[in-house]
Amino acid sequence: MVKKNLVLIGLLTVTVFLIAAPAPAQQVRGVTDTEIFVGQWGPQTGPAAPWGAVARGSGLFFKILNEEGGINGRKFKYFLRDDTYQPAKTKAIVKEFIEQIGVFGVVGGVGAGPGMAVRDDLMESKVVWVGPSTGIYNWIQPFQKYLFAVYPLYDDEAYNLTGYLYEKLGFKKIGVFYQNDDYGKQGLMGVERYLKDKKIDLVAKLSAEVTDRDLSTHALKLKESGAEAVVMWTNPTAAALILAETAKISFKPQWATSNTLSDSVLMMQITKGLWAGMINSNFAELPDSNHPLMVKYREWHKKLEPEERWGVFYYGGIMFAEPFVEGVRRAGKNLTTENLVKAMETLKDWKGIGPPISYSANERQGGKHVFYGKIRPDGTVERLTDWIRITK
Repeated sequence: MVKKNLVLIGLLTVTVFLIAAPAPAQQVRGVTDTEIFVGQWGPQTGPAAPWGAVARGSGLFFKILNEEGGINGRKFKYFLRDDTYQPAKTKAIVKEFIEQIGVFGVVGGVGAGPGMAVRDDLMESKVVWVGPSTGIYNWIQPFQKYLFAVYPLYDDEAYNLTGYLYEKLGFKKIGVFYQNDDYGKQGLMGVERYLKDKKIDLVAKLSAEVTDRDLSTHALKLKESGAEAVVMWTNPTAAALILAETAKISFKPQWATSNTLSDSVLMMQITKGLWAGMINSNFAELPDSNHPLMVKYREWHKKLEPEERWGVFYYGGIMFAEPFVEGVRRAGKNLTTENLVKAMETLKDWKGIGPPISYSANERQGGKHVFYGKIRPDGTVERLTDWIRITK
């Protein structure tokens, strides 16, 4: 009997302790006491491989932060995967990020097609995604609570670039060569919107698939159109191919293009010098900028990843990740998905090495500025303007 009472008292004591003890804090996916798991996909191989430097540049940024001690006591564990610019592979990678690795957030991610293949998966799983490396409306329309765009919108970028060609440089006959996907089509949208406002006809409109390699017919049609200037909205490989074909037939319009092709040194290499004279819009400081952060990042680059070429695509990966890290910093030690969202919404004209970034409870288009530059024969850039706001 005594033994039974002792057992009963013991059970009651355990029960009281369990009721009185505070419940353990719910674990946040991808966050430990010492680490934050972050993922990114990017084309390390395939026709869009030159853009793959973006994801590697983000990797450098996280290395720098870890060397400096991390953020709020945590360091970053970074997962980079090659999707070869194929949406089906991107989808498999994000499945791994969510179900196997359990990432807290995603930064960057090159490509409209690859990004659209996984946008809904990330949002449904409440994975914060900062800085998709494209400027399409699909990131902000409809509103996505956990998605924060950094890249300026292609539509607005192309609209203003066309205006620069028409109003500042005096070109009246304008054509477009674009990639046949959301990326290229939204660039086309901006060109057509501007010309419609000015009641001017677009003299040529030619598209190419990502896999196209023979662009001789495209070049001939552009020449036959009489275009004085051509706006290009495509991937680096197609850009090199179209310039080679137009050079063969001595067609030399004023070319202009998106900040997606603003890595002038790389583009000079793959076009064998034909990139000279190109007018680019730009989304980040120039490679040799004396901006304090650029100076700092170049020094770390030399120390940590000297084998990588310091170029726009590469340090663009830093620019896309900077607002995410600032949000993590502002969220404090109690890092949760909802706290990060609230922290991101406090960014107002916040600036890293890219344009001023602003978010709010109902605003997810952070970047609204670019500046223009013209490529010199040696591959350096003549800066034509200061930062210009392109989105109303």
